[in-house]
Amino acid sequence: MYRCSDDTVNLSLYPYHVRDVHISDPFILADPVSRKYYTYVQFVDRERFPDVPAGRGKFYVLESEDLIHWSKPAVCFENTDFWADLDYWAPECHIWKGKYYLISSFRAAGTFRRCQCLVSDSPKGPFRPVRPEPVTPEGWQCLDGTLYADREGKPWMVFCHEWLQVGDGQICAVRLSEDLGEAIGDPIILFRASDAPWTGPMIRGGDVTDGPFLHRLPGGRLIMLWSSFAPGGGYAMSYATSLSGEITGPWVQREDPIYAMDGAHSMLFYTFGGQLMMSCHCPNDHMRKRILLFEMEETEEGVRIVNEVTGNWYNNIGGHAARYAYKDPVIEVPCFMRDPRG
Repeated sequence: MYRCSDDTVNLSLYPYHVRDVHISDPFILADPVSRKYYTYVQFVDRERFPDVPAGRGKFYVLESEDLIHWSKPAVCFENTDFWADLDYWAPECHIWKGKYYLISSFRAAGTFRRCQCLVSDSPKGPFRPVRPEPVTPEGWQCLDGTLYADREGKPWMVFCHEWLQVGDGQICAVRLSEDLGEAIGDPIILFRASDAPWTGPMIRGGDVTDGPFLHRLPGGRLIMLWSSFAPGGGYAMSYATSLSGEITGPWVQREDPIYAMDGAHSMLFYTFGGQLMMSCHCPNDHMRKRILLFEMEETEEGVRIVNEVTGNWYNNIGGHAARYAYKDPVIEVPCFMRDPRG
């Protein structure tokens, strides 16, 4: 067991504790080159970091050695002549062909939200658009693009066609060019929110799909984590399994959510110590959103939660479990089964 206390880190370099990091849709890159962890945000705590440039049209990067203590935010993308300055949502950073690609959704006034890839030689940026145009279909309201490479090594963007436009939210996929800058062919609909027995309408007539993330299990099965709302309320997550082992499916939905306590938009990564982890945000209340980090068990059949290590559920938990939240702040030191520093 590894105890991640303040005594084990240089707080002048990593002053931002995971319990204080205000973040939505956290995606964590374990960079094999620097052996550091990176996550990306679109807003800054102005009281904590008054000297960090603020305003619309920016992404910021945070760096960590242990997943608990994070650096001061630094600008990694800034809109100068970019087409969009609104809805910089759910940034993800993927390594592809030796470069770092920041994938997110964007919008300009009077337009639909679309997904696009930015590229850099460093996980810290600066990032620049691969091409001027987005890759999701023109005329579609989209969000939460993620990268998937098929068994032939061909890149795809998997994304959500939003419930606001189609009612029953869709998870879709489209082939990408090798530089991730252009869609190749038409998009395909993989499944809809109502296909899963664990979901319920957020509002009358609206079924949500959020945050797809692809992961191949040790035996070769392909699963997709995604998020919606559980019946009776509460942001929730589960996964689907591809019967063909490829992006085209068909996709079979898990019966139950793997987490349904107002925490979701999840992804999986391995620590430098070899532990599979899952991240998400909780609760689904913007100003209170914090990272949850779960140690995961992985089999040939699927994934299960072993333990949540940040303690951010302690007084932020919601949904059906809201009445079990504590009023006092957690003071436990985060503990990992394996040292995340490797």
